[in-house]
Amino acid sequence: MARSYNLADLLEILAEAGPDRPALVAGDERRTFKELSERASRVGHYLASQGIQPGEHVAILSYNRAEWLESMLGIFKIRAVPIPVNFRYVAAELHHVLADSDAVALIGERSLLAKVEDIRADLPKLREIVALEDGDGTEIPGAVEYEKALAGASADDDFPARSNDDRYIMYTGGTTGYPKGVEWRCEDIFFGAMGGGNSFGDPVESPEALAKNAEQPAMAVLDCAPVMHGAGQWVAFMGLFMGAKVVLYTEHAFDPATALNILIEEQANVLFMVGDVMARPVAKELAKGTYDMSSLFAIASGGAPLTEGAKDELKVTLPNVAFLDNYGASETGATGPSVGGKEGTARFMMKEGTTVLDDDLKVVKPGEIGKLARRGHIPLGYYNDPAKTATTFFTDAEGVRWSVPGDFACLEEDGTITLLGRGSLVINTGGEKVYPEEVEVALKDHPDVYDVVVVGLPDERFGQRVAAVISPRPGTSPTLEEITEYLRDRLAGYKLPRQIHLVDEVQRTAVGKSDYKWAKGVFAAARS
Repeated sequence: MARSYNLADLLEILAEAGPDRPALVAGDERRTFKELSERASRVGHYLASQGIQPGEHVAILSYNRAEWLESMLGIFKIRAVPIPVNFRYVAAELHHVLADSDAVALIGERSLLAKVEDIRADLPKLREIVALEDGDGTEIPGAVEYEKALAGASADDDFPARSNDDRYIMYTGGTTGYPKGVEWRCEDIFFGAMGGGNSFGDPVESPEALAKNAEQPAMAVLDCAPVMHGAGQWVAFMGLFMGAKVVLYTEHAFDPATALNILIEEQANVLFMVGDVMARPVAKELAKGTYDMSSLFAIASGGAPLTEGAKDELKVTLPNVAFLDNYGASETGATGPSVGGKEGTARFMMKEGTTVLDDDLKVVKPGEIGKLARRGHIPLGYYNDPAKTATTFFTDAEGVRWSVPGDFACLEEDGTITLLGRGSLVINTGGEKVYPEEVEVALKDHPDVYDVVVVGLPDERFGQRVAAVISPRPGTSPTLEEITEYLRDRLAGYKLPRQIHLVDEVQRTAVGKSDYKWAKGVFAAARS
């Protein structure tokens, strides 16, 4: 049977070529490539037995664990579409993603499924719940225990043929504040974001060529990022499809000592972290001088910038380690490695097909500012949202289709690209993207808030923190504690303001839009 670039096909190719190679480690759970494929097959057969059809959407709501990846691969086995869901979401956010994605089934940790129960009556399409045990005793009506579901399902690979066109969806935030599902073909996400079977060189020329990776010397990747996000997920699949052992960090909070001990135990060669929020604590822990890091040859970062300051701290104890800081986005995939940058920005050597375009979809001249764009292996658009798709994906006069998600950038003389930010508005706090408009809308519902502008301020630990300039209603003076308590059930914790400043009147632009430059100036003046 001819193979495709569906991720399940790729896993099966490696499982056949190197069945006993270590594939996945997550806490106490270990899987060879054969075991991972067999358990994924059980997931697929169970879902099919419950009537899940090719093309239907199955959500995954879980912290990092072996079952996360085997569930995703099992969903692909039957040509259904996995929908990763952020475990930090509160009920309102969960409802949006599960409803917007048309999810018909949900595989999730029992404690997280408890949050879904409050909104389940408003999700008529959601007909199947599979519970991953996590020590929580909450009763989830109608849910099937994951291991019981797998125990009664076949481990055989007797599935219908798959396709390069099978879908892959990753939900990401949008300028409206609502997450949107970026829809890819499997072939495009494999080459556009998962390394194409060779992250360090030329991609494979056919699915079958991936089998050669089972003959390569064993390598191990410690992935400390959540696999529900693109960065952590893509690194996990980059590793798997190169025949490496992928080690997932499974603790719910990042602890540098725990991560380093896992690295030593598993003899990891690559450590993947989310920017400074993980890198600085690791550097501080390494400074204690109690860790044997002889297996490590590279530190990779994604989801948030790894600053030069953080790299310098790591180099004190790891002088010979290589840094692989890559730029990526849900709408563009992984587009290139960092080559340093100017103050306040990041500079990357982008892969072929990525450039900076002006408003007429023409490549800007060196030194000019435009918007970052990628052609070739790019998404189809946003799921179920043609209007948003039309504002991000464009076809130029020559018939070339581009993804232009809105990141402003400058094309440098040497061909590198300096990123200037998505409208200079998006807040990146510890690898989580926060869109100011969403927080502003939520804040304006507070009875004491008349007007507000939300911005990101520099934060040594998280890169940026959410801050709000608030004009209170007459006779009121809301505190940060009152604001955060009010928002706690409306927004995920990482979106909550960490700092507020009260003013008599919020300044706006001539056309009535939020004046973010002014708001940052308010905080700057308060510090001086």
